[in-house]
Amino acid sequence: MQREKALARTTKKRAKQLKHDKFRDTASDVYERISPHIEGRERTIIYAIGGLVVLVALVIVFSWWRDSRADEAQNALGKAIEIASAPVAPGEPIPGDTGPTFKTEKERAQRAVEEFQKIQANYGSPYNELAHYFAAANLLTLDRQKGLGELESLTKSGNEEVAARAKFALAEARESDGQYDQAASLYQELINDKNKTVSENTLKLRLASVDEKQGKKDEAADILFKMVEAARKATGKGGKPPQESEVIRAAADKLQQLSPERYAQLPKEQPPVDESLPIQTG
Repeated sequence: MQREKALARTTKKRAKQLKHDKFRDTASDVYERISPHIEGRERTIIYAIGGLVVLVALVIVFSWWRDSRADEAQNALGKAIEIASAPVAPGEPIPGDTGPTFKTEKERAQRAVEEFQKIQANYGSPYNELAHYFAAANLLTLDRQKGLGELESLTKSGNEEVAARAKFALAEARESDGQYDQAASLYQELINDKNKTVSENTLKLRLASVDEKQGKKDEAADILFKMVEAARKATGKGGKPPQESEVIRAAADKLQQLSPERYAQLPKEQPPVDESLPIQTG
């Protein structure tokens, strides 16, 4: 019995040796075949391998740095947007409000512009382009002509989202300034934009507002009627009616005010089905 165990151990040991020898022989054979091609070039190959290792390390470091910078830029942009949308409280700060507050809109806009301009100077695309747009929008409060000029320039930006948002802000500014034809033209361009960066219903609601201000109440009512009608006839998931958006509700309210007759012709609003409730059958 002991002899059989010893024989088994010897056999396993020999098998390992043979396996090792086979690997060594294979490796030696490969080396012998390629050695004529690398003879005299060992230093070059070592340099190449070293260069590759350094390149990989640089790629890893750059990727980490880029992600870190992106996080910094996003945080900075979020902070600046928080400032731009902070409440204006002429008196004492609002109780319980831990965010920034300002006494006047100009004070808020000035601080927001400064923060957005820092992002423009310190970060790359797309954060600097978005910051440029937000800075231009806030400039409207401080220096309206300069802000309009910045927005006009940004409508030609290579960043399609920035260009569309700048065009929308410019259209709203034109509407606010009573330049209705220019505003309507810009809204229509955005409606026809294939990328639909700005909600089509939002744009149509603004276009209806421009028509109303120009005394074109029938045209405004027609836009609003088609918006609400399409929304109420739409079907959502599982064929259920989707919940009306705030824009559609605003359009319906405005239509009721402008033309009660057209409003009465609308399909009835269907309450959305509560998916948490069991379906009744039978």
